[in-house]
Amino acid sequence: MSAPAQTAALVVTYHTGPRLTECLYALKADPAVSEIVIADNGNPPEVQAWLDGFVTACGGRAKLLRLDNPGFGAAVNRLARETAAEQLLVINPDCVIRRGSVGQLAAALEGAPAPAIAGGRIFGVDGREQRGARRTTLTLSAALGLSRWTLENEPPPPGPVPIGAISGAFFLMRRADFEQLGGFDEAYFLHVEDVDLCRRAIEAGGSVIYQPLAGALHYTSTSDVPSAFVQQQKARSLGRYFRKFAKSPLERAMVEVAVPFIGLVLALRR
Repeated sequence: MSAPAQTAALVVTYHTGPRLTECLYALKADPAVSEIVIADNGNPPEVQAWLDGFVTACGGRAKLLRLDNPGFGAAVNRLARETAAEQLLVINPDCVIRRGSVGQLAAALEGAPAPAIAGGRIFGVDGREQRGARRTTLTLSAALGLSRWTLENEPPPPGPVPIGAISGAFFLMRRADFEQLGGFDEAYFLHVEDVDLCRRAIEAGGSVIYQPLAGALHYTSTSDVPSAFVQQQKARSLGRYFRKFAKSPLERAMVEVAVPFIGLVLALRR
């Protein structure tokens, strides 16, 4: 029997708050995680000091990079270049992985057309599945609130199923597949970069898999970032996404008409 693939957990943190410690301790305790690579995109001095101590205590199993907040996707790409692990586990700093989940995600990737992405069930402190862990392909009508995009209210599948998109908060990829796609599109600063990655995987003949047997507790919204800024970045990212994937002159024209309304829809939802 061959040895299990080495898995590096990639964690990007920016003013995450106390949940960061839970996330990192859970990764450290998981025997399926061979390495933890952390991007400090800007944290208070006391958190930076704690991170230094955590990395030292890991005895070479963890690595810390201090970056000038280039954005989530750019930071993940940078972390991926710091490890030689065969598998990359991208996980938010306010997510606490459930033991055994790496193996379940890896099993979902077996035999899946490459480039392949496997995402797991993301749930809140109430145990309920959160919005966004399983989604259809993003369309203009969904962005404008005219059709359904997320599937958290649908009955959960008994096992791994192909899907349009998973959440960037918790997913696994083979390094070779991540590199084939060129990693995240760094033109996105925050939000939608995960949806972009999933769409590029599918358009390249690959697959996106939702694996409900893998899970992570997600506290959500722990970063000390103004909500107005987050919504502004989400609107910009959605505009980039639709312009990027528009296939025809008519579709591009429709995108230019619709994009100004996306920000308004997001503001109303907020």
